[in-house]
Amino acid sequence: MNKVDLHVSPYVQDHYPQDFAWCYGCGYNNEAGLKFKTRWDGDETITEYVPRPEHIAIPGFVYGGLIASLIDCHSTGSASLAFHRQNGHTLGDGTPVPRCVTAMLKVDFIRPTPHGETLSARGRIVSLGEKKAVIATDLYAGETLVVKGEVVAVLAPETMTQKGR
Repeated sequence: MNKVDLHVSPYVQDHYPQDFAWCYGCGYNNEAGLKFKTRWDGDETITEYVPRPEHIAIPGFVYGGLIASLIDCHSTGSASLAFHRQNGHTLGDGTPVPRCVTAMLKVDFIRPTPHGETLSARGRIVSLGEKKAVIATDLYAGETLVVKGEVVAVLAPETMTQKGR
């Protein structure tokens, strides 16, 4: 498992179960992955990321696939945080964090995203049911809104966990 103190880490991805932490975008077990990390910021969620040099579309601008991945992982992480809170838990309380997967991903590119700036994904929980969450995410490059996203996230089905295989 990762070497993070789970009692103090505010990032939901650090609390994912070992068998469900392989995501290329946010899994701590994936050494080649992007390592996105999502936490609460008041009633919103936030993921901050600085694109690497290879994350370009054309020189000076970030590749849209990376942006879609960031919106995706940020939103499923936000849904996991929301379900955990809805169930009366906080990160680090010893209770397993629910793991979510994407049922729908919508990405609206508002303007080209400049490379070389910190990207900040800010999420809002639009709705939260028993098994489904809708997350709206705004992505900023520095202070500039560059992308709007929406994700429908659902609790991961048992068949996607080692226990269910």
